[in-house]
Order: sequence, then C-alpha cells, then structure tokens
Amino acid sequence: MKNLLAGNIIRYRKANGLTQEELGNKLGVTFQAVSKWETEQAMPDITALPQLAKILQISVDQLLGYDAPQNYTGFDYNAVYSKDEYHGGIAPSPECLKIISLLPILPDKNLKVLEICCGEGRNAVFFARCGYEVDAFDMSTAGIEKTKRLADKARVHVNAFKANMMDYRLDCKYDIIYSSSAFHFIRPEFRDEMIADYRKNTSTDGINAFHNVFVEKPFISTHPEFKEQSHPWRSGELLLYYHDWLIEDFSEYIIDQTPGYQCALNQLYARKK
Repeated sequence: MKNLLAGNIIRYRKANGLTQEELGNKLGVTFQAVSKWETEQAMPDITALPQLAKILQISVDQLLGYDAPQNYTGFDYNAVYSKDEYHGGIAPSPECLKIISLLPILPDKNLKVLEICCGEGRNAVFFARCGYEVDAFDMSTAGIEKTKRLADKARVHVNAFKANMMDYRLDCKYDIIYSSSAFHFIRPEFRDEMIADYRKNTSTDGINAFHNVFVEKPFISTHPEFKEQSHPWRSGELLLYYHDWLIEDFSEYIIDQTPGYQCALNQLYARKK
C-alpha cells in the first residue's frame, strides 16, 4: 500500500499544480513530511487522509489505490456490460488486423500485448487466439467477467484484471500496447505521465496503437452530454507524443454520433525504434 499511496500523492499533487511545500501548507505539515510520504519513508497519519484526498480532488479509496468511482467517465459501464449480450459484439475491431500485420507472431519469439480498457474482451481474446500473450484491464467488473468467459469459450488465456486507467501504471514491457475509445477520458494534466509510462514500457520495435481518440473541432457539433463527460484532445496532440518514433499510420476522421451531432477522432500506430 505504501508505494501506491506514495505514487498517488505525487501524481495528484502535480495534477493539481501543487508543490510539496504548498501541499504541506494546506495540510499544516512541512514539505519534508510530504517528501517522506512521496519517497515511501513515512505515511501520513490516518486522520489526515480525508483532508489530503479533498485537497487532491479524489476519494480516500482512490488515494489508497483502491477502486476509483465508477462514474469518472460519466457512464455506468457495469450496467451496460451486465447484460447477457455483448454490447460491441464478439468480433474484433478492424484495427486489430492492422496491428498484427505490423507485428506478427514469429516462431522464435513470444509477443506480449496489453489492452487498456478492454471492455468485454473481444479484442483481447482475438489477440490471444492469434498466439499473443495478453494482459487486459478495465474498470468494470462485469466487463472483466465477460472477457474471461469469452476467453474460456475460445479456449485461450487472457490475463484480465480490474484496474483504473487513471491510476494503473505498467510494471513490465509489452510489444503491443493498444486501446480504443478510452483516451478521451484522460484529463490533460495526466497525459504527459501516462504516455511516458506507455512509451517506457514498450519493447524496442514494439507498437503503440490508439484508436477512436476524440479531438476537439470548433466546426463540428458534438453532443453536449459527451463534452461534459470527456476531455477531447487537440488535433494532432497524440502524434506529438510520438514524434521520435516511426509513425506507421496517423489519421483523422469524422463519424456521426447521434442525429445532428458528430465526433472527430484520431488514430495512431507508432513503432518504437
């Protein structure tokens, strides 16, 4: 718990634009005390946790590394995924075919995939069926359960686990890191750290592939409810994070959202060199 707490204090302090001294002043402690918390030399008193969480604009559970509120996206995915049918079907997304064409399975090498926000598991299971070693996470318990059931039905193994994209940080390297329709939930102040974590934990010659990344376009009428629930990127912003990688593909496209509304999206395939 200590390492999770330390990491979360650092992460959310910086996200709120606070120095160690400023956080200490708000809590009535010295900056040296905050420094010790962040370097795992000490832990804050349990009575200080509610105030600390309030200052960092998160819950105590989230501060301690437990589940974040399910509604941070504005959607109740558990309710959607709890239905018997698969919300998005069980066929993989078309972009998965492009990913495996960029980094196909080789006879003498195991390739490892991480899917961020895997939903009900259709893409994770597809990668496993193609012979990749697959880790996949989602914040929805129902989604993870359906991922495991789908993997069992396909007679493949997917290491599916529950985690919050905003808090989860990688502890090993992957050959492919993939996500679709999730990055618009990342607040701008977290993007530098999260993308740096994905880049660092990608193997040489590995692929980062991100799809359906919603971008802000002033000339497109986007549904107001979606604007309230998401944090669209600037056009080309994601590409800048990979300026020093080989860009296999980058594109921008517009889709119909609901009658009268549209969304602009980016997709990126980048290879680490």
